[in-house]
Amino acid sequence: MYVLEENKKTNEEIKETAASSECEETKETVSEEKDDNVTDINEKLEEKKLKDEIDSLNDKYQRLQAEYANYRRRTNEEKETIGLFANEKIITELIPVIDSMERAMESSQDKEDQMYKGIELVHKQLLDTLSKFGVEEIEAEGCDFDPNFHLAVMQEAVEGVEANKVVMVLQKGYKLGNKVVRASMVKVSC
Repeated sequence: MYVLEENKKTNEEIKETAASSECEETKETVSEEKDDNVTDINEKLEEKKLKDEIDSLNDKYQRLQAEYANYRRRTNEEKETIGLFANEKIITELIPVIDSMERAMESSQDKEDQMYKGIELVHKQLLDTLSKFGVEEIEAEGCDFDPNFHLAVMQEAVEGVEANKVVMVLQKGYKLGNKVVRASMVKVSC
C-alpha cells in the first residue's frame, strides 16, 4: 500500500507539475500575446502619427502653392497697373492742350481754312494717340449725373428734362482705364 500511496503522490505531483507548467506556458502565451498587442498598438500609433504628419505637410504644401499663385497674380496685376498709370502725369498735362485746340477750332469761322484743318488733324492725332494708351472721354451730356465722373458747377431747371440729368458740358472729362483723370464739369438739371 505504501507503493500505491507513493504512486498516488507521484501522480498528484506530476499532475500539479503539469498543471503548473501549463499555467506557466499559458502565462507565457498571454504575456507574448500582450507584447504582440502592445507592439501592434505602438505600430498603429506610429503609423497614425506618420499619416498625420504627411497630411500636415501636404496641407502646408498646398497652402504654399496657393500663396505663390496669388503672389504671381498680384504681381502681374501690379505690372499692368504700373504700365497703365505710368504716363498719367503726362496725360494730365496734355489734356489742357486738347482743350486749347478745341477752343481754337470753335473760334474759327472758316471751317475750310488751312489753319482750321491743320489744328483739326493735330487734335485728332493727339486723341488717337491718347486712346492707344487707354485714355477715354467721359460721356456726359444727356446722361444721369454721376459724382464719380462729373463735377456739377451749375444747376438749372430745364423744361422737358428730368431732374439730375446733365444738360451742358462746360469742360470735358477724361479717364485712364477705370481711373478718372479729370472729371467733366457740367450743368445739371434740377
